[in-house]
Amino acid sequence: MDSSTLDEAREVRAEDSFDVAAVDVWLKQQTKDLTGDPLVEQFPGGASNLTYQLSYPGRDLILRRPPFGPLPKSGHDMRREYTVQSKLAPVFPYVPKMVAFCDDRAVMDVDFYVMDRIRGIILRSKLPEGMSLDAAGARALSTSFIERLVDLHGVDPVAAGLAELGRGEGYVERQIGGWSKRYRAARTWNVPSFERVMKWLEANRPPDVRSCIIHNDWRLDNVVLDPDDPQKIIGVLDWEMATIGDPLMELGSMMAYWIEADDDRMAQMFRRQPTNLPGMLTRREVVDLYCDRSGLTVDDFRFYEVYGLFRLAGIIQQIYKRYHDKQTTNPAFKHFWLATHMLHRRARRVMKRG
Repeated sequence: MDSSTLDEAREVRAEDSFDVAAVDVWLKQQTKDLTGDPLVEQFPGGASNLTYQLSYPGRDLILRRPPFGPLPKSGHDMRREYTVQSKLAPVFPYVPKMVAFCDDRAVMDVDFYVMDRIRGIILRSKLPEGMSLDAAGARALSTSFIERLVDLHGVDPVAAGLAELGRGEGYVERQIGGWSKRYRAARTWNVPSFERVMKWLEANRPPDVRSCIIHNDWRLDNVVLDPDDPQKIIGVLDWEMATIGDPLMELGSMMAYWIEADDDRMAQMFRRQPTNLPGMLTRREVVDLYCDRSGLTVDDFRFYEVYGLFRLAGIIQQIYKRYHDKQTTNPAFKHFWLATHMLHRRARRVMKRG
């Protein structure tokens, strides 16, 4: 595979810079095999936590920190993200190797952690230049992607030492109430109220099917592919929202990003992964495959699909509100309000689909 297809970092945005010298001194105290000064670059993908590459001679490291500006109390918990991956590593061999966690405000004004880089291909809205994927390859990749999700949901939280992530029964109820509250708080003047969607979700809320470890942001652009075999997943990134929850709720969340080739132009505009390629599983096939591999059954998936679309609208609005309120100038967020409209239309369409 041509090296140009690998996911590469770029120059750090001025608004996202930090004290590299302070981090370098601290990091060399945590691990003894680093020499020289690091070349620091930033990965352009992602719209929540910030991700940087620190390139030392012979070793590339990744630093993760929260975004700049005011932060919600329950979000961007770097210690939690670090701990989840550390404990998952022995039982789910797709997490990056953790290096060190820092909560020393003399080093940085926020908590952050450092991990080894998993070098490979990360898919965005289009295949990277130099990479091709025929219909058979696309089907194999999308199948593997769902099977790895089933693997994660099969991990025993108690055996992994992660039982404390859960809050017990009532996950579905908490998510509907929580995202309704967060959406209302993040709503700006130029987006729908989603009130009918919220009422429909509350009226059609099913009981929890079971509790398991969920990634909570399972997307193709959060997995790393083997450069020599792009159908093979070698890593899973961005564990900031991992928790104990309902597996069908995670599947519904994932489906909100699954744009098919015949979806409308607005959906295609905000597509973040190449699920529109010939051979990729359809949304219906994804649900069927997941249920077949996991042993779960669902008679009507509409609730989970609408929930996923509404949850994504909430996430997008929280990000867009930071841009709207001038807490960030990142131009990538400028038109996120249009995505909220698109998700509202999709949710209403699914609700009407008897």
